[in-house]
Amino acid sequence: MNTSSETSPEGIPAATVVIFRNGPEGRPPEILMTIRSREMVFAGGMAVFPGGRVDPADFELGAAIGGPLDPDEAAHQIAVVRETLEETGLAIGLTGEIDADRARAARDFLQQTGELAPVLEHFGWELDLAQLTPFARWYPKNERIPRVYDTRFYLADLGTGSVDIAADLSENTHLFWTSAQDALDAAERGEIKVIFPTRRNLERLALFSSFAEAKAQAEAIPVRTITPYMDEKGGKTWLSIGEDHGYPVAGEPLDEAMRG
Repeated sequence: MNTSSETSPEGIPAATVVIFRNGPEGRPPEILMTIRSREMVFAGGMAVFPGGRVDPADFELGAAIGGPLDPDEAAHQIAVVRETLEETGLAIGLTGEIDADRARAARDFLQQTGELAPVLEHFGWELDLAQLTPFARWYPKNERIPRVYDTRFYLADLGTGSVDIAADLSENTHLFWTSAQDALDAAERGEIKVIFPTRRNLERLALFSSFAEAKAQAEAIPVRTITPYMDEKGGKTWLSIGEDHGYPVAGEPLDEAMRG
């Protein structure tokens, strides 16, 4: 078994994706968010982006496909493809004969097998990981928390967004499209809850008027692991991330920060 998929001192490998679609005329693009089940150990009840941990089968497929990506990076992107299909019903990062009916059937097949490789074989699909753009990597190290995720974030674009989505009703209870700024506003009103990394990423995403802008910034700023740290400002303890990762807001007071 590939031990790189095991929980390790470096954290639990995970991957998540910010899926864009065009907003209404004259409005910013929308992104897909999901409300996690309150029963989930990590971020229960929180609004997050689709994704989850990288499974052993993802590492196996990542090592088998070859190509330009490092096998570890490929495994994280494969996890994004698998988790998105499982959680939302959307087929991203794939190429072949794909329509709404086949995507629904593939989702059902995936929920039976739990692995992406049999889905690809059964439906005659191939991976097209070039559809995913690396955006960020967050690893909030905390020795007091037993389940710490080392999460890679990606961007993907649906264009018109005229597709069917449905929550899996196990890990997630609700899916919704929103602009990044509208999500921040909803959090301020208490309508949704977002943890510290999600809030920082929404603030960054709110900078962009299109997927092309987001992709361009992501490609211009090398992805480096963000590990939040505590520092003192104005007599208060802050949770901060540093100033050179592309984020317009680099921290907030610790007593206001919501963590998973």
